[in-house]
Amino acid sequence: MMTQSTKGALDGIRVLDFSRVLAGPLCTMMLGDLGADVIKVERPGSGDETRAWGPPWADAAEQYSAYFLCVNRNKRSISLDLRTQQGQQIAQQLAQNAHIVIENFRPGQMQQFNLDDATLRKDNPGLVYCSISGFGQDGPYRDRPGYDFVIQAMTGLMAITGPTDDIPYKVGVAVSDVFTALFACNAIQAALRHTEQTGQGQYIDMALYDSQLAALVNIGSNYLVSTQEPGRYGNQHANIVPYQTFQAADEQFVVAVGNDRQFSRLCQIIGDAELATDARFATNPARVTNRDALISILEAVFLTRKAEYWVNALLDVGVPAGPVNRVSAGLRIPNIQARGMIENIQLSDGTQVQQIASPLKMDRTPTVTRYPPPRLGEHTDEILRDELGLTASEIAQLHANEIV
Repeated sequence: MMTQSTKGALDGIRVLDFSRVLAGPLCTMMLGDLGADVIKVERPGSGDETRAWGPPWADAAEQYSAYFLCVNRNKRSISLDLRTQQGQQIAQQLAQNAHIVIENFRPGQMQQFNLDDATLRKDNPGLVYCSISGFGQDGPYRDRPGYDFVIQAMTGLMAITGPTDDIPYKVGVAVSDVFTALFACNAIQAALRHTEQTGQGQYIDMALYDSQLAALVNIGSNYLVSTQEPGRYGNQHANIVPYQTFQAADEQFVVAVGNDRQFSRLCQIIGDAELATDARFATNPARVTNRDALISILEAVFLTRKAEYWVNALLDVGVPAGPVNRVSAGLRIPNIQARGMIENIQLSDGTQVQQIASPLKMDRTPTVTRYPPPRLGEHTDEILRDELGLTASEIAQLHANEIV
């Protein structure tokens, strides 16, 4: 039987986080969940923009927006004015003991702060430095602002999202930021391994556009292979049929048939076993070609019973199916409680809130919430004292000068 460690997998790794909003903070929260010590550097007075992105609020007075809470646990916050020489010097000192630096300012801004990769690696050659931007650090679009909505539009994601007979839609979550965070976290840990083996740091250039393009997966590949423009299929699948929502007698539900064996079982459940041997539908390529004819048949059948009946009947024979839940229901299915995916945390002001826990389930080094999302500058004095050895009077002077 494996025993759990009291330390996270990244225990001893120091992250200096200059990022804000979503992609960078989500990446650094994942590193923090894995045990890294994350110091979040924020602008005095305002901090991360998402602190003000409410309602809803856990505590408006402390700038605890629900948005900020979702990607900022397991971090310590220091407020630091990077526009000042003294603020830059403090950040440089903190970087000397860091293993990872992450930033998502516009390209070139960190160089103006004297906090770019080349500058920081003079004193810390093993530093892993990750920049996140909309379009990357080079290329003709490097200076364009990169917001998820724009990225979804430009990469073609919106062109394949939404009803077939309506306008393009964005995905309801800022997925290009989420994908970039995941890719960045993966690249950072690979770069850490390289540093451990060679002592050499590494620069990582992550772009939202690149990440979203990679996340087109089969749709992008479909175009590159066929040169045919992908269209919108609504809730259908471009390459698999039937794989979509259906209307039952009471509400919609989802069927996701992944192979011919599952299709045969679906035909048995709807009382039309011969449908599985019909040349138009016997194989998935045939079903894709004859999509409209098959869907018309299935739509008529599924209207005769309630969604719960169809979902249970299909699951009983191993055909993937499920209800179309609202978010409230999706957060409350029994499996969520069993897997501990909703956790209660106490903010530093005593407010109790729930949040979605880390999905990383590791048996030897499980993730642990060590710090709740911090108040702006909550750990400033602690970090200046413990990490840089500043005295109480020196810290007080920094506050008086509005450096921190």
